Amino acid sequence: MSVPESADEPDLSLPSSARIYDFLLGGGHNFAVDRQLAERILQVVPAARDTAVANRAFLGRAVRACLDRGCRQFLDLGSGIPTVEAVHETAQRYDPSARVAYVDTDPVAVAISRDVLAGSDRATVTAADLTDPDAVLSAPGVAGLLDPAEPTAVLAVSVLHYVADDDLVARLIGRYCSAFGPGSMLVLSHGSTDVDDPAAVAGTVGMQQLARDSGHPLVLRDRGVLRRVTAGVDPLEPGLVDITRWRCDEPAPGPVLGMYALVGTVRAQSR
Repeated sequence: MSVPESADEPDLSLPSSARIYDFLLGGGHNFAVDRQLAERILQVVPAARDTAVANRAFLGRAVRACLDRGCRQFLDLGSGIPTVEAVHETAQRYDPSARVAYVDTDPVAVAISRDVLAGSDRATVTAADLTDPDAVLSAPGVAGLLDPAEPTAVLAVSVLHYVADDDLVARLIGRYCSAFGPGSMLVLSHGSTDVDDPAAVAGTVGMQQLARDSGHPLVLRDRGVLRRVTAGVDPLEPGLVDITRWRCDEPAPGPVLGMYALVGTVRAQSR
């Protein structure tokens, strides 16, 4: 695997949330420092691997729902490493014409992603900070791939809990969702302690504490805040629910995991 050559070389001695997530999913794009912290996470939060797997399964169901509603473009914010049933794999399995622009700020995750996507003309990766939407939307890997006139699914899956300010989260969602054509959609998953299962609360609190060690502290938000920051989006059924409850393919959903999911259509008047 390659890493970017620049004056600001990434510090590979620090764990990365993207690579920890890859490890929890069973991927091979992670380092010893990531696996060490992941094992600590699993000791404190035994459901962490289940949460990662359930979150990726939710993403697959959400991508299919967006395709069913006419979205053939996807902007994946805070995408991490696109392996293990990544967005382009799922979308292009159902529609080979689907286009996916990945965006992440982790230089190692971006470098690995470029290796993974080498040779693809319908999937790109951009090194950018999602909190700077103008830079993201004007980047060649985004502006050169996605048509702003077409309906686009904006994916913010397990990433906005790394943005500390609620008002900034709301502005970011509004900016990204208004950047594309009518019929665009938002896909969101977000950690929360606002759940009825004490085990799930303990798990998310434990994850929040350990996330500080990775350099990516978590801000857990309740249902009221999540509804407010997504006020310009009309949710599909079943609305804002735990990731294991959003159109689950299994005969019986798994346990509540303290991660809320929402998929919705952007209201035309919010553009």
